[in-house]
Order: sequence, then C-alpha cells, then structure tokens
Amino acid sequence: MASKHLRFPRVYYPLLILLFIVAFGVIGFMSIEDFNFLDALFMTVITISTVGFRELHPLSSAGQTFTIFLIISSFGTFAWAITEVTKYVIGGEFQRALKIYRMDKAIGKLDRHVIVCGYGRNGRQAAKSLSDWKQSCVIIENSPEKLKDSENGEIVVIGDATHEETLKQAGIDHAKALITTLPRDAENLFVVVSAKFLNPKITIISRASEEHSDTKLRQAGASSVVMPDKVGGAHMAWLILKPDVVEFIDVLTGQSNVDMYLDEVPCSDLLKEFQNKTIKELEIRQKFGGNIVGFKTEDGKYLINPSPNTPILPNAKIFVLGTRAQIEHMREITR
Repeated sequence: MASKHLRFPRVYYPLLILLFIVAFGVIGFMSIEDFNFLDALFMTVITISTVGFRELHPLSSAGQTFTIFLIISSFGTFAWAITEVTKYVIGGEFQRALKIYRMDKAIGKLDRHVIVCGYGRNGRQAAKSLSDWKQSCVIIENSPEKLKDSENGEIVVIGDATHEETLKQAGIDHAKALITTLPRDAENLFVVVSAKFLNPKITIISRASEEHSDTKLRQAGASSVVMPDKVGGAHMAWLILKPDVVEFIDVLTGQSNVDMYLDEVPCSDLLKEFQNKTIKELEIRQKFGGNIVGFKTEDGKYLINPSPNTPILPNAKIFVLGTRAQIEHMREITR
C-alpha cells in the first residue's frame, strides 16, 4: 500500500540537487576529457567535495575551464545538500518515515480488522477490549499526546479521521468494522458518511453525545449508536434497582474478574459437518464444556434457552456461555 509519507518531501530537494551536480560533472568530464564513467565520477566527487586529490589524467584547457565552472557552481551547494540529508537521517525524520512505512505494510497485511477513530476514554477502552480478545485493530488519532498511554504493538495512524485519505491509510477498504469515538457528533457523522462511502459493507459503531444525534448517525449508515452518558446513567440506576442482575451481566460481558464469557458464533463459521444439524447434535457441552444459552434465527428473532431440536442454519447464530479457554477451543475446532 503506497503512502504519501514515503515521498520524503524535505529531503527530495537536496538529493535532486546533489544528483544533478554529480550528473552534470560526470557528463562534462566524459564529453570533454573522454573519461570513462568511473573516472568521470571520481573526478566529479573530488572536485565538488573539495577533497583536493590530484586529477587522474592531465586536463586540457577546456577541461580546466569546466572544472573551474563546476567548483564555482557547486561551491556551498554540495555542503548544504549533505547537511540537509544528514539532518534528515539523524534528526529523526527518517526514523519516523520508516516507522510509517512499516505501519503501512502491517496494515496492508491485515484482513477484517477494526478501525478505532479517536483515542480518548471511549476509544482507549474499545481498543483494549479488542486487544483482550485478540482482534486486530488500527487506531486513528490526531493528537500524538493521547497515544503515550497506548499499548505496545498497536498499529496507530496519526491523522484526522474525517479525511478520506486517513481512512484509506488505516485500511478502510478491507476492514470489517469501524468504531468512531470522536468528541463532537458532527465529526462522528462525517466519519460515518466517509467510511460508508469507501466501504459500503463495513459495520460502524458510533459514539453520540446529543439527544437527537443517534437518528442522524443511523441514517448516515451507523449500525449502532452508543451514548456513553445515557448508558452510564442507566447502569448506575440498575446498580440500585437490580445490583445482582447488573453484576451477572458484567460477568457475561467479561467486565469482571470471573472467567466466564458470553460469545456469539455465526453458524456460517461452523464446519460443514456441524451445519444443518440440531443444537443437540452439536454436543457443545460434552465436547467443549460451554453451554448454548441463546439462538438468533435467520429472520433475526432471538430465542432464549433454545430447544435441543433447533436446527443450525447457515445464516443463524448461537450464543455460547463458557470460560475463555472453552470458547476459544470451540472456535478453533469448529471454524
């Protein structure tokens, strides 16, 4: 994946000037003195660098005149070009460009990853949860200061998520989902529209702050809209009304220290030998230790504690309750 960061605009000019001076000197010595390429290159380098070695062959009057002109025309320019290139390498810009190049290559190797736009409180938590479940993700953040607390190994794109070029750099074309947690609803709306335009099949989860923004975000293409203030207030109320229910839900969603999780498994992910069978024939509990506690039919209906005779159809989903090891083992065997 090509990157605009590989153009190295600051170092291009001194390199081009340096290349032009060397080429001019080589062509001049080859034409005037009939030197071969290596001799002409050697003469050019010792002349423009003012090293002062003796010439390889006696120069003619025309050659001496050309050498004088080459010294005068390159005087100071060669030193400036070398200084600029050295500053680029030692000053850290080369390392940053190399880091971006490696990041672009890493993103190019990803498939069905998740893009997290914004690394504030919500974005940081989303990235952490994705990392806990070994889901590859790319973080887009405009402020490098916020990325000081990022975990090692996370792929980060420094840029504005509202710009299409930044989304393309994050691999929007082959991402499976995008989470936008920018502080302003207008920015999230712009990200949703841009992402949906670049990848119509992508799943988008957006943050919203204002009361009526969720409708606009859904109309723009967001699959789900989360309002942290509203969710947080409702969560606190439920902690008073039904504290054990809330604690149990936290256990199921992996937000507690108990090793118990509720996971969804698309039936299309199952091997052919497991499809078009009943839940009883899957023998999830006997083989993996987990329990099927829910089922989503092909038409989108949810069944709680489904019947053992429920058929497993390709476009349905099963919800499995178990430890992380049990769920991962089941995914490894059945996928």
